[in-house]
Amino acid sequence: MSPAISSCRSLRAAWPTSLNASHRVQSPRVTTPATGTPGGGFFFASRIQEGHHGKPQAVSRHPTRLILGCLVCCALWGSAFPCIKIGYGLFGIPAHDSASQLLFAGLRFTLAGALVIVGMSAAQRRPLIPQARDIKPIFVLSLFQTIGQYFFFYLGLSRASAMSSSIIEASANFLAILFAALAFHTERLNTPKVLGCVLGFAGVALVNLSGADGTFGFTLDGEGFILASTVAGALSTCLIGIFSREHDGVLLAGWQFLVGGVVLTAIGFLMGGTFSPTEIAPAIALIIYMALISAVAYSLWSRLLAVNPVSRVSVFGFMNPVFGVLLSALLLGEGAGTSPVTVLVALLLVCGGIIIVNKPKKA
Repeated sequence: MSPAISSCRSLRAAWPTSLNASHRVQSPRVTTPATGTPGGGFFFASRIQEGHHGKPQAVSRHPTRLILGCLVCCALWGSAFPCIKIGYGLFGIPAHDSASQLLFAGLRFTLAGALVIVGMSAAQRRPLIPQARDIKPIFVLSLFQTIGQYFFFYLGLSRASAMSSSIIEASANFLAILFAALAFHTERLNTPKVLGCVLGFAGVALVNLSGADGTFGFTLDGEGFILASTVAGALSTCLIGIFSREHDGVLLAGWQFLVGGVVLTAIGFLMGGTFSPTEIAPAIALIIYMALISAVAYSLWSRLLAVNPVSRVSVFGFMNPVFGVLLSALLLGEGAGTSPVTVLVALLLVCGGIIIVNKPKKA
């Protein structure tokens, strides 16, 4: 048994046992804490059925809404790739200055948390304040989703090759499905899920290999840190789905961003990170947009994971680098070494994987 899966099982043992209690799901209606409405509104109408080991699983009645919701998230996250590079230029951050990059990430996520908390407080006309029962999920999610994932990502990125980093990061979607099936036992691992992930991964690898410089290696403080970041991100995907069934997913998103962002900001500052903005107004506008990316995409993704199996949502993550390549070409003029045919084939592979995983089972 791998250390990662063993640690997952230790984490799972610490969750509230009420998550597994059958009396928690007695009705085919899903009520989301944020809205108090069945199914959570437009994207989240769903029905509950018994999943693996008798655990409740939600299945979308409207696959089009699931697809639209996931694609919105992936497009927003894909736009983050070129925006981060633009941001480094506007804030005067060198390519290998990990401390300043952590400071930049910390500022982004702190602002994202504040936007979610203030925005939802205004929308609900009541403060979005966590209760005692929300504290543990907030800190667990902030540890994996924001602190662990991005601390290792930014430190590793400056020491790892771009090609190997991209391919390792793409494996997060497959790892999330593996953890959900083998560690958390929230769903079954079957042939369509594995095949869908393999196709999606092949699409991502094709895009990255076609425009790469041919370097691929592995160092502990380079690709090793990227792998640690990937594992943290995959675990957070599973944890979001688990916690959002009994907690307000938007509340968790806002407060975990705030906690994680403050910690990353402190780490970046203590490591000597600084900003030297070249243009104040564009820099402010960009960091606000990047905060909105995190706030909107993560909140929506949390809701989707709350009412759908991890596999049906996570497989869409293979679209992130595809959107990243297309938007980087549009905004930065990158990708000259990648032919349109290659991008099209990669897109078809990713879409094929998504279709296979989300194809309804025959009655």
